[in-house]
Amino acid sequence: MTPDQLRSALRGVRDPDWLDAALREVAADPATITRAFPAAGRRCGRDELPDAPGWTADEAARTLLLTALPRDHAAPYAERLYRHGDAAERRAVLKALPLLPIGVAGVPLLHDAIRTNDTRLVAAALGPYARHLDDAAWRQAVLKCVFVGVPLAVVADLDGRADGELAVMLAGLAAERQAAGRSMPADATALLDRLGAGRLTAAGPGTDHAGTGSARLSAQEA
Repeated sequence: MTPDQLRSALRGVRDPDWLDAALREVAADPATITRAFPAAGRRCGRDELPDAPGWTADEAARTLLLTALPRDHAAPYAERLYRHGDAAERRAVLKALPLLPIGVAGVPLLHDAIRTNDTRLVAAALGPYARHLDDAAWRQAVLKCVFVGVPLAVVADLDGRADGELAVMLAGLAAERQAAGRSMPADATALLDRLGAGRLTAAGPGTDHAGTGSARLSAQEA
């Protein structure tokens, strides 16, 4: 989703004049975002946007405010607004990260979101910006999704990035759940099927035992 697409999706926003003025103010005086960002829910509404599936009006407006910041202000204000924001404001920051010129500066925010049990924060953290997570952290995040019930459909580039190590971890978790009389989510089972036994073997001798341990540890920490 690009800023232009979000702006188009917000054409029926509750208070378009306020949003236009806020965007101009933030571009001219970055500090004004600390007032505009929390006010966006009240001024623009929180309804889902038909033309931007998966986005609400406040998320889209807050993302536009972040993209309006001068380049060198984007990272520090994203950090500040996330750390001091409520859950809705934090989700907006996470969803805005792929559109900001901040490189890897937002990765600590992903780690923080993934550590929570707020499923909507976890889901927002696994969007396109999650490409900046290293492989180990990304696998743990996918396992966290399975553990807390976040649909794997929200994970950007899931099939492109999933590998034999993730398959072993999922297989270990599946075995533990089966032993406890619990089932795996259908999307996790489908991912494991897509990865296939061949990729499990490619992970190397003895990996199955180690991978099961990793899955157990991840499940306990999730």
